[in-house]
Amino acid sequence: MSKYFDVVQILLNSFRQWLLLACTFSVFITLGMMPHKKFVVPLLVEDCANGIDDDGDSLIDLNDADCICKVAEPVSLIPNPSFEEKNCCPKGWSQLYCADGWIQASEATTDYLHTCGWMGWNGMPPPLPFPDGDACVGYRDGRYGNSKNPNWKEYTGACLLSPLKARVKYRFEFHIGFTHYYNSPPTNVTFFGTTNCDYLPFGIGNQYFGCPTNDNNWIELGNVPASGANNWWKKTITITPSQDIYAIAIGPSCYQLPRDSIDTYYFFDNLILADERDFNYKITTANHPCNNNFQFVVPKEDNLTYQWYKEGIAIVGATNSTYQPKQKEGVYQAMIQDGASCWLTPAYVYSVPVESSIVSPIICPDEAFSFNGKVFTQQGIYTETIRSVNNCDSVVTIYVTVAENQQTQVNAKVFEGETYKVGQFNFYNEGNYEATLKTQYGCDSLVQLNLSYYKVFIPNAFSPNDDGVNDYFTILGNNDLKQISSFKVFNRWGEVVYAIDKAAFLSEVKWDGRNSGTLSPEGIYLYVATLIMDDDIERTVQGSFLLSL
Repeated sequence: MSKYFDVVQILLNSFRQWLLLACTFSVFITLGMMPHKKFVVPLLVEDCANGIDDDGDSLIDLNDADCICKVAEPVSLIPNPSFEEKNCCPKGWSQLYCADGWIQASEATTDYLHTCGWMGWNGMPPPLPFPDGDACVGYRDGRYGNSKNPNWKEYTGACLLSPLKARVKYRFEFHIGFTHYYNSPPTNVTFFGTTNCDYLPFGIGNQYFGCPTNDNNWIELGNVPASGANNWWKKTITITPSQDIYAIAIGPSCYQLPRDSIDTYYFFDNLILADERDFNYKITTANHPCNNNFQFVVPKEDNLTYQWYKEGIAIVGATNSTYQPKQKEGVYQAMIQDGASCWLTPAYVYSVPVESSIVSPIICPDEAFSFNGKVFTQQGIYTETIRSVNNCDSVVTIYVTVAENQQTQVNAKVFEGETYKVGQFNFYNEGNYEATLKTQYGCDSLVQLNLSYYKVFIPNAFSPNDDGVNDYFTILGNNDLKQISSFKVFNRWGEVVYAIDKAAFLSEVKWDGRNSGTLSPEGIYLYVATLIMDDDIERTVQGSFLLSL
């Protein structure tokens, strides 16, 4: 039904344009016959909420200058809100006059800090960088040096660019900075106002005047607690003045600190004071951007009307505080009206996100990888697009790797009686074997094992009679015997008759049958030796032998 209505509206509009041209043509003919008379053709006015070029200038709705409405972006009513505009560089303290638009509100003077000049008191540095630009203002709450004055309260003031209207809600956002904790204890930042700029400054000539409200022309508008150390915090005060406010002052609370306090110090920067609607009238969202229930949302109030736009053209019928774009990408705005004024939300660029992921399967020969109903058997890079759980397009890149079956040749040695393990298989005897294992990817891995015994010879008798034959008891081996870590010989009573540890050469490990220079008697002896073979594994061997003369 709505589409039919739109078509009818377009036909009617076209007819109006044709009628306008026809009337204009008739007027031109008439003017040709009566050149001494003037004739003015009335022009159509753009309707800003019907999606039609009503006045025939090829510009529709918000794209037409007839549909001017301010964008709801907070512009501070405080002049020079970040203290950037200056008429001089500060050379020391108490030089707020260098900052354009600012007034030293109290007789107790605030300080102007700028990177072009003075950057604060020694021992109380400002946190850097500044929140906005190259400048800020510093202030004290109380003075506790040689001349104690708890009422020494420093305030910064300004005459507003336009007054705060009574019964209108405003938001004051600002940054407060802290030097080290000792000089910046927790504080209450307080915001004051007055109905006439002539009341600024206050307490002239009286450094003990203190709080602005000691002057009946000033009222407290709001305050907020703050604490920190060597940093900046953003703070907000929301106010609804009961009368029009033309000038403001900001600084410490009216509370008087004890006389034994230390000198406190704080910093201000980026002071934004504006109609709360200018902060709030922006598009937020609900649900995932790919979901059909994805919504644009602006604050809802009973006394407001709404109209949604795409690319500056009204979406006919979209007149709620929410709108579902149904995955139609583009630039969206909402116009909000209260009968007297209108606001446009800042533009929201809507694009349906495309998710991406990577899958890296490794398959064995003659196996396959299945994904999204497709089967992959060859190594390569593939791309598949699926719908994610949020209804987004999800591009999946698949890196398929085919892991070949492995074949490994292993040559190993053991002592007779030892076990050699290959996976879950155990081998005890010399010989050639094949063992089929599974790799970490489940592919076949063939191990060809050549297993042999270490050749280590330990005699069971020797005769130390100096005849040149078997005069020493020793251990003999091939190149696979790397070291004899220890070697001990015991007599039948368990006494050590020979010992050597970590010999530099295998040839050093030998017993000549003597104990402390005396030839040992014939008989049975025991030995214990620790050997290191070419696999770097220590093995202990032991046994007995005969000493025969």
